[in-house]
Amino acid sequence: MLSSMVSSGPTRIRLPLLAAVVALFFAACSGSNGEAPDVAEADQGVGGADTPVLESDEADPQDEDAAEVETEAAVSLAALEQQWAAARAEVVEAIEFGGFGVDEDNVLRGPGGLEVDLDDCPADWSDEAGIDGDLIRVAHTSPITGNLFAYGHLGSGMQVYFDWVNDNGGIGGRQIQLSILDDGYNGEQTAEVVEELVEEDPPFLVTTLGSPTSLEVYGDLNDRCIPQPFVMSSHPAFGDPEGHPWTTGLQLSQTSEAVIWGNWMKENLQGDLPVRVGAVVMDNEFGVVYEEAFAEWADANSDVVSEFVPVRHNPQAADLGEELTELVDSDPDIYIAMTTGDPCLFAVQAAGSSGLLEQVDAAFTSSTCQQTSLYLAPAGEVADGLLVVNGGGKSTADPRFADEPFIAFANGELVAAGLDTSIGFFGTGFTYYGWAHVEAMRIADELDGGLTRSNLLLAIRSLDLVHPMYFEGIRFSFNGNQDGFAIEGSQISQFDAEAQAWRRLGPIIDVNGLSPSCAWTGQRC
Repeated sequence: MLSSMVSSGPTRIRLPLLAAVVALFFAACSGSNGEAPDVAEADQGVGGADTPVLESDEADPQDEDAAEVETEAAVSLAALEQQWAAARAEVVEAIEFGGFGVDEDNVLRGPGGLEVDLDDCPADWSDEAGIDGDLIRVAHTSPITGNLFAYGHLGSGMQVYFDWVNDNGGIGGRQIQLSILDDGYNGEQTAEVVEELVEEDPPFLVTTLGSPTSLEVYGDLNDRCIPQPFVMSSHPAFGDPEGHPWTTGLQLSQTSEAVIWGNWMKENLQGDLPVRVGAVVMDNEFGVVYEEAFAEWADANSDVVSEFVPVRHNPQAADLGEELTELVDSDPDIYIAMTTGDPCLFAVQAAGSSGLLEQVDAAFTSSTCQQTSLYLAPAGEVADGLLVVNGGGKSTADPRFADEPFIAFANGELVAAGLDTSIGFFGTGFTYYGWAHVEAMRIADELDGGLTRSNLLLAIRSLDLVHPMYFEGIRFSFNGNQDGFAIEGSQISQFDAEAQAWRRLGPIIDVNGLSPSCAWTGQRC
């Protein structure tokens, strides 16, 4: 069992060392010379952990119990709305002070050297497409069916937030009309539904879910100058403000996550280095990004990783027994599940039944696999001791945060809509993505010319807010071409199967503005 291997034995991992990687990663990111780290931002499990995140005994003594601190400082929802309004006003003021907007040469200019030539948009392009009278038409592609159907709950949660906004004045009096389109987590199907949509009745924006599916329409949406904000993926390609300005992500990057894995090994396995690392990898853009990022780190750190053995699996696989058997034969010291959706559970189950978890020194699961009720609880005791880079966010399904005003409000609205609040994805769609879309549209509506596609792009690339769902100290911000990632902070946690909870280890890491943008070429940054 991972629980016993992590707590005993001379060559095993000891919990006090876990916090050390936090300091190591922070030092590597900040750097003694003040230079930015060689990492990029990208499909984290935003708000993914749907049970308590417990504090480790080894946590920073200054890092008090988050639930107690935030509950004591909690304010009413009305007061939160006032804070959000004030923050939006500051962004609008900064845009106006900078003289940003569309100039006479039809170039949209913004902070951080942002320049988007609107003459490059199609001849029939309209800055107000998708705004019909008092309606703002928004489209969302998502897997409603198939192996990753659970992620479809994100769109359902976002719909509930939009409904509440509509019932309370909308966006400058306009109502948000959300259309959710099933793509089955299949890129070709995503391309088909988006093509049909933009040809027949172009929406104001298209928000997509997943790495391979979003990348399938990434170039086309940018060529058509259609906003693709807050993609539900942590792929680094969605941090490319110069090459793909109309697209933005929201979550911590996969490449940053891979660096944290490697640095953890470097710090915590000093007596056993170098180690062999085995990974089961989803065979698509999502999983391959993890694989390539870690392989690059491993090549540069051969004193830490002697061999990296990735075994890819079909995204639609019903089990991963064959893949894990292959990994067992490679005799790894460390196991990483570089996957998402239902395969998160399969990766844990097969690692347990194959005996792999008994032979490795540590096992990581990807940040998108931290949904306890869906991916860890069904695995039972074999999930005990798994490690994860959490992504820096809270969950509406976590009882420790249940009394926070925004989370209590969200859960109340979700219950009223007939949704199960124990499934964290509903709350994630409501609080993370719904909130972000609304705040960006509200800022755009306050700019000269009102709510337009170009103003939405400018508003997003100028965002500097405190997202109510991230831990204190993590900023939610972009800065034109200089900072293409909204979130660059996280924590490391370990799963406690008995408590059905993630145990948070060490302080929050925030390296806002230090992750270099991704100049996406279609294959790599």
